[in-house]
Amino acid sequence: MNENNKPTERPEKNIRVGAVRAAIWKWTNTARDGRTFDQRKVVLDRSYRDAAGVWKNTNSYDQNDLPKAILALQKCYEHLTTKHDSDVPEEHING
Repeated sequence: MNENNKPTERPEKNIRVGAVRAAIWKWTNTARDGRTFDQRKVVLDRSYRDAAGVWKNTNSYDQNDLPKAILALQKCYEHLTTKHDSDVPEEHING
């Protein structure tokens, strides 16, 4: 975490279900009274290969991606709402 309320260089956790990835990013912010607090946000994307075979990411999902996106988001919610000592930054779910 840097001093300018920017996220860390890497997500706190990546959850992959097939080509869909949900990344949890952590920020440390400072309140008006000077107290610091952590804030987390989730970024959802899907990987695909373009016509030239180059890997790209998009935030557009087709019908078959929706169950994978839902599962990835459910896993994010579980991670954000439960206390655990897991330091595994990435979780893969076959899908």
